[in-house]
Amino acid sequence: MAVTIVTCSGISNTGKLTAQTGAVLLHRCGGDVEACVGARDTASLERALVHAEAVLVLDGCEDCCAKKKVLALGIEPCLHIIATACGIEKNGMAEPRFDEIERLAAVVREAIR
Repeated sequence: MAVTIVTCSGISNTGKLTAQTGAVLLHRCGGDVEACVGARDTASLERALVHAEAVLVLDGCEDCCAKKKVLALGIEPCLHIIATACGIEKNGMAEPRFDEIERLAAVVREAIR
């Protein structure tokens, strides 16, 4: 079963990290990840989730903005991962580091197996 990843797509380092991690996973795990969509655009999010087999929400921090958007559409995600809960530090507007993208991608890959 392939998952649709919903990222928070915020402007902080952890928000940018979720979007970049989702794009990496879509590229690397084509059979396991069917789509990656940011939660910022509600119309695009709704269109993407209509046909989703399973939804994985990838939030940057404990504010859980992406999960709130998905729940507001009446959809319960099957998986929810928070970057800061995986040891990623939220530090303002910094750019995500390669090692952070790899660490978060590994957590998501393990969760969807």
